[in-house]
Parts: sequence; structure tokens; C-alpha cells
Amino acid sequence: MIPITKPFLPPQEEYEKYLSGIWKRQWLTNMGPLASELEMKLKDHLKVKHLLFVTNGTIALQMAIKALDLKGEIITTPFSFVATTSSIVWEGCKPVFVDIDKDSLNIDSTKIEAAITDKTSAILATHVYGNPCDVVAIEKIAKKHNLKVIYDGAHAFGVEVDGKSIFEYGDISICSLHATKLYHSIEGGFITTQDSELLQRIARIRNFGISGFDSFSELGINGKNSEFHAAMGLTNLKYINEIIDKRKKLTTHYDNKLISVKAYRPKWHKDSVNQGAYYPLVFESEELMVKVIDGLKNEEIGTRRYFFPSLASALPYLEPKSLGVTDDVSKKVLCLPLYFELAFDEVESICQIILKIQKQ
Repeated sequence: MIPITKPFLPPQEEYEKYLSGIWKRQWLTNMGPLASELEMKLKDHLKVKHLLFVTNGTIALQMAIKALDLKGEIITTPFSFVATTSSIVWEGCKPVFVDIDKDSLNIDSTKIEAAITDKTSAILATHVYGNPCDVVAIEKIAKKHNLKVIYDGAHAFGVEVDGKSIFEYGDISICSLHATKLYHSIEGGFITTQDSELLQRIARIRNFGISGFDSFSELGINGKNSEFHAAMGLTNLKYINEIIDKRKKLTTHYDNKLISVKAYRPKWHKDSVNQGAYYPLVFESEELMVKVIDGLKNEEIGTRRYFFPSLASALPYLEPKSLGVTDDVSKKVLCLPLYFELAFDEVESICQIILKIQKQ
């Protein structure tokens, strides 16, 4: 069987070395020494100004909205994981969907201004599959209309734009460190900002809004993470270059073997490099894509319709909205298996099956 994804696990003995220290200290959570060490090492590795290790990417989004005091409407993408939208709703704001660009699959920056009203407070955009949004255009729009910008970089670990970390853009950027991600801490995430005062506020929000031993500064939440998760993050960080290198090579292998596939891949940002977080294909028709799913499933090969359906039409707590490009792409997009342990001959087998199916 070939699953759609498989978490990277380091040598068990390396992880267990951290466990002995946890047992000795008996400091299990509440930002212990390992969690603090991971924050510093992630900050250095990614070359960002400020970074906080948190429970997960969803909590990071909710804390970002809370820290920026956002109200009213937030412009966002309908082509993302549900947490991008649900976080907006959880924080009492209204998501306003803007269609995506057919080539990049990110929010279409040319359509954002038409969606701005006097109730708009921010733009929350996703770097889909780790492919950077048009961050320059979005920044110009935000400054023109005095809006805040949050980037959902759940897929974008290690991604840069013109040599600058993708997490240095926007008022706040977040990342998921879930086990399915390219780099993970089992469960986890982080939040970044270049504003030191905003960082301090997010840190207080992460810890229930506590500002002193017996005082509170604001409404907070438990957004902290444990020493066990931090230990996995620290262990995995040693292998991140190896992980990314292998995934890039697998991506290139897919590209070479699928030259004649009746599908297209997202057009990557011209000043960025694909880190191999996912391998999506947008097929020429939903019918062909379904045949590919079924054909691969018969060979015990997993795939995922990621993202399907469109968030603009699928969520029971929102009024449905039709968006042409998103509706079309979400019906035809499919992610193929991609993970560190995936073998090159397995990629070849997957590609052969797909090419055979499309000839039928």
C-alpha cells in the first residue's frame, strides 16, 4: 500500500534522549526549556525576527485575529483547509470569499479590492501548497485601504520569496507543524510577526491573557505546547534539509514522468522555490480525475481531493457562494502521494497507472 502521506519519524533513540531530560525535570508543558529552545532554533533556521511555538496552526490563526483586534469582515480564500475560514468565524468575524487565480491557485489579488467595504478589517490569505501569494500586491492593497494582513502559511515551512522568509510578510504569519506536514512536531504550529509589541500581546494571549503572577491583561487562551511535542520538533529539525531535498527530487521525478498527463500543476511564484510540500494536479475534467482516483485506489494507492469542495459552498454555517475558478478547480484537483520514505520506483508506478488510465 502507498498512502497519500506518511509522517517523517527520526531515529527513535534520538527522540528518547530528550525524554530522559523531561523525566528528570518533570516540566511537561507551560513552555518548558525544550519548547523555548525550539522557538529559538526555528527562529534562527527560518531567519525571522520573532516566533512563538503554539498548540497548532488553527490556534495560531485565532490568536492572530484576536491580537489584531479584528472586527467585521475579513477577505479570504475559499480554496484552503477549513481552519482558515472557521478561525475567522470562531473569532466573531465574517469571511468574505474572493475567487482564486487559475494558475497559482492562490487568492486572486486583482479581485481583492472589489470585495473591500467599510466593514473590511483584514485580508487572510493562504500560501496554497506552500506556493507564495502575490505578497507585494496584497501589501499595496492593504496599505491603501488601511487593512491588516494575516498569512496562513500552514504549508509553507522553509519557503522564501527572493531570499526572504515567507513568514516575514504580513502583520502576522502562521505555520502548522502537524504530523502530516513537511516538517512537524506531531501537533504544533508557530506564529510570527515583526512587531515586538504585537509579539508580547500574542505571548500573553497564548498563556490565558496572564500578564503577571496574579494579573490579567486581556482575553486569552491556552495556546501553549508540550515538551514532548517540542522534543519531536527539535529532533526533526536536524533532518529538515534532507527531508526537503528528497521531496524536491520526488517532485521533479513526478514532473518528468507526467509530461504528457492531461492536467496542469500550479504555476509557482517566480521568486520562490517549490519545497515539495504537496504534489497537486488539476485534471482537464472531473471525470478523468475520478477515474484516476479509482484506478489508484484499486492498486492500494492513496490520493486526496485537496481542497474539495470549495469552502464558499460547503460550510453549513455560512451562506453558500459560487465562485467560478474555485468551483471549477476544486472539482478537478488531486494530490498524489508525497513523503520522505516514498521510493522513486513507487512514483514511477503511480505515474504509469495515471497515464494508462487517461488513454482508456
